[in-house]
Amino acid sequence: MREFQPESGPESSIATEIAVVSLETATARREAFAARAAGTSLAWRFFDACTAPAQGMTIDEPAIRRNKGRAMSKGEIGCYASHFSIWRDMVALGVPQAIVLEDDTLVDWAYLEPLAATDLHAQGIDYLRLYAKRPTWQRVVKRDFLQHSRTIVELVGPAYGTQGYAITLEGARRLVAHCRTVRRPIDDEMDRSWAHGLPNLALFPAPILEAAIVSDIGPSRFGPKSDPLYHSVKQKAWRHIERTRMRMLKARRLLER
Repeated sequence: MREFQPESGPESSIATEIAVVSLETATARREAFAARAAGTSLAWRFFDACTAPAQGMTIDEPAIRRNKGRAMSKGEIGCYASHFSIWRDMVALGVPQAIVLEDDTLVDWAYLEPLAATDLHAQGIDYLRLYAKRPTWQRVVKRDFLQHSRTIVELVGPAYGTQGYAITLEGARRLVAHCRTVRRPIDDEMDRSWAHGLPNLALFPAPILEAAIVSDIGPSRFGPKSDPLYHSVKQKAWRHIERTRMRMLKARRLLER
């Protein structure tokens, strides 16, 4: 199913939708995820992953080639469309908060239970990564968040991955507005906090892990950047500007300390 139905558990102070992105045909992965989630009291549901562009998306092929040095794969388009559809549905239905997971994750449900009951927007948190694929520059934002020694950090730079995150209605509005036109993979776009203005917050240590399962997106994204548009003088200048914007955001955060 691809539409949210807001609900709240008996102990929740806020209605938090938990959506697990999974291909409708991925029977084995769904069964494995459901088995791992058997002990949680949280209500969650599978969200049928998209396999084509979603309504409201526009794909800018030249921009993708300029930014990535190649075209995006069908799997990357489907991943982008899946997350965009979730945010779009949140906005359309007024869902105040959601936790989005992918079906290849190992989840610390004991931590997600109080997280789902927390009004994140009231705490100034509209987007919160539950996992990142690589380290990048960070600063501490909140210590001992819902649990001793669990810290919220702000990431500036490419952390990659859409394995899991919490997002509020305000965060969904911001990302829907910014991500309507596809110019790069969705995790690349979500990491660009200096462009969309939504702080890239993350939990450390992460309350989820990515299982060692072959990705549905495919390996083509790791190929060489061979497209001439990527190597143009104009695009090299744009990348310099992009790096400068990222450094400026880091500098502002250091000054705010």
